[in-house]
Amino acid sequence: MINLFANLPEQLDAELVTTLLRQDRLRIERIVSQGHTAPAEGWYDQAEHEWVLVLQGGGTVEFEDGDRVQLGVGDHLNIPAHSRHRVVWTHPDKLTVWLAVFYPAEPA
Repeated sequence: MINLFANLPEQLDAELVTTLLRQDRLRIERIVSQGHTAPAEGWYDQAEHEWVLVLQGGGTVEFEDGDRVQLGVGDHLNIPAHSRHRVVWTHPDKLTVWLAVFYPAEPA
């Protein structure tokens, strides 16, 4: 058994991504941020769907069409494959812990 809040750093210089489970068509990650955002000039454009849940802290996801979704503890969001998006804010003073589930856009 591994606790999702185990081994969290006190301060982060860079976002921390830990793969918790990897199967043929499924990946689950713990992402830890502290004031980290996506590069301003880039967008995530993933071939898979991504479901994210904020376990601690908070963050804001922006989509290419200008929509923004602010997420706090317990909030979750499903991001369809190829929905260009980026993280534009995470809490600067405390850790934000995300649980991200990546799953296939097309059936097996």
